[in-house]
Amino acid sequence: MRYISTRGAAPTLDFRGATLAGLASDGGLYVPEAWPTLSRDEIAGLANLSYVDTAVAVMAPFVGDTLTRDELRGLCEQAYGRFAHAAVTPLKQLDHDQWLLELFHGPTLAFKDVALQLLGLLFERFLTGDNEGSLTIVGATSGDTGSAAIDAVAGRAGIDIFMLHPAGRVSEVQRRQMTTVRAPNVHNIAIRGDFDTAQALVKAMFNDAGFSRRFRLSAVNSINWARLMAQVVYYFYAAVRLGAPEREVAFSVPTGNFGDVFAGYVAAKMGLPVARLVVATNVNDILHRALSAGDYSSATVVPTATPSMDIQVSSNFERLLFDLGGRDGVALAGQMGGFEASRAMRLTNAQHEGAATHLTSASVDADGMAMAMRWAQEHANEVIDPHTAIALAAARRQTLNVPTVTLATAHPAKFPEAVERATGMSARLPKRVGDLFEREEAFDTLDATFAAVSDYIAARATPRS
Repeated sequence: MRYISTRGAAPTLDFRGATLAGLASDGGLYVPEAWPTLSRDEIAGLANLSYVDTAVAVMAPFVGDTLTRDELRGLCEQAYGRFAHAAVTPLKQLDHDQWLLELFHGPTLAFKDVALQLLGLLFERFLTGDNEGSLTIVGATSGDTGSAAIDAVAGRAGIDIFMLHPAGRVSEVQRRQMTTVRAPNVHNIAIRGDFDTAQALVKAMFNDAGFSRRFRLSAVNSINWARLMAQVVYYFYAAVRLGAPEREVAFSVPTGNFGDVFAGYVAAKMGLPVARLVVATNVNDILHRALSAGDYSSATVVPTATPSMDIQVSSNFERLLFDLGGRDGVALAGQMGGFEASRAMRLTNAQHEGAATHLTSASVDADGMAMAMRWAQEHANEVIDPHTAIALAAARRQTLNVPTVTLATAHPAKFPEAVERATGMSARLPKRVGDLFEREEAFDTLDATFAAVSDYIAARATPRS
């Protein structure tokens, strides 16, 4: 398995190289040179497997010869052994055709744990015996990526992590899960700006020749292919339990940076019978406008009760546009360059029509979110977080006539105020993180400028050997 950049000018890498690189050197994102496929018999054979064995079967083609199956299984056993539910990502039924896939049983109570617990172990494995020096992870978070990434790499030798979050725009639980981790290799940065600004600063550091030569940079955001690869697994795990490959299954995904829903697209390309992927956005609806009208134009970010979706530039959308546009890296580089200059772009006919074969979309406002939270509590006795509610509202608007799985991406206790406003219910943190509010915080607040952030990192990171 080889990996190529969506912008066509970066070196082709193996799985190890793509994992450690994160962002491609030409500013693009790594994707497999070709999509591996599983036969109907192979998909049917997943039905009785554990989550770990499902993960090995689904991810092995992407890993290639960089790890043996036994090595991959060992990493998966270690990663998912920390989850609080034996099924890792259990399914719950809401009514005759609506289901929840609970992705929040990891150590930081969010779906990001499914990928990042594994990614931290992959970094450690690939750095063993490496002579290129320490790894400097630079990431931006709208809430959950930061805490999950920090938990995954805190205290690991040869790794420093610098995580940017928009000051005042993540929930208190999300912030504390990052800022109370007291490990010498963990550095939290609150920037005076929004998530899109934080994400742009991260990309600028990767693309700055001097900075990237000085430090060995890598990414934990969903720009890192290994993260998306790990997320493909739970689409297969859920679908086979609902009848795949004999029956199609639809998924509704709360969407900000497009990574989680792109993992579903990958599952479909691998042969999983996905009837439809519902791209659920809040009022920051750039993806809904792009998919429904072909208009990928950035607007001002509106702060909402779903901060992980308060995004107007969805990095992983580039991967979809590349795949639907004939995998023409030169053409996509020009298209993305135009967007980065003007913050506006029209999808080509091939991209718009190709997306419609797999994806539909919906934008859900605060009232729709609250109504979905109340419906889940009153009709199914389920308390859900606001992001999950956005996706459930979008799912219930569809007429798909197949089992529809809403991805429950965060524990409701991460957003207690929003839950209580909508349902009157108090969502409590699980005992394993119950002392969160007693821990001391540590973070630095910086201006949202390249100079301020890059100077801060340069003063603390370990340069290349």
